[in-house]
Amino acid sequence: MDTMLKMMALSVPFIALRHLGKHYAEGDQQRIIFADLTLDIRRGEFVALLGQSGSGKSTLLNLLAGIDLPDSGQIQIAGQMLSDLREIERTRFRRRHIGFVFQFFNLISTLTVEENLLLPLELNRLAMPEQRDRALELLDNVGLSNRRASFPERLSGGEQQRLAIARALVHGPWLLLADEPTGNLDTATGERILDLLLNLHRQAETTIIMVTHSQAVAARADRMLVLDAGHIREIVR
Repeated sequence: MDTMLKMMALSVPFIALRHLGKHYAEGDQQRIIFADLTLDIRRGEFVALLGQSGSGKSTLLNLLAGIDLPDSGQIQIAGQMLSDLREIERTRFRRRHIGFVFQFFNLISTLTVEENLLLPLELNRLAMPEQRDRALELLDNVGLSNRRASFPERLSGGEQQRLAIARALVHGPWLLLADEPTGNLDTATGERILDLLLNLHRQAETTIIMVTHSQAVAARADRMLVLDAGHIREIVR
């Protein structure tokens, strides 16, 4: 029975986008970001999202996180229809089940490395001793255990990004959204960050959607999707 239930779960899309539409007003005109966008993503997939600047990549991440709502269509994650939730409910859903790695880190400058890391646990009321121990193990995995008492301004760009990734994963999210996580790093540091992210992803079986402009980064994903003129297409390899 357990095997049958597992097979059924794998056959159902973890993320289902249906006829998604989004536009913004620019003066008297409407700028269409998405038009009838439909997409399925399976649990545990690593998806790279490419497209020109302004194509709507970051907008799509914000919609998936429930930060913004579509003008039309549906977004369903793990069976939960985001549009059915009130704003406070979307915030709670995002806080508990989604990790977000921002391009510019979004670390809190007045908190230490350890305090930044533990913040998602505090917000989710998960900061029990065993969770704290696992968080500090994660900090060790990203090579920052010796910087626990440091503040973000004392870290290098690569160290800040490693902390941002650890913070996004510390509460065991179902979904990790990453907006150009290697975009501001040199090539060598970017490769190390990507290796780290992929290793942590495989260990936790977290679904990842990563925005990137790098074909080399995208090539390491399970799927490569391109946003173009309000539509999405898959690059078949």
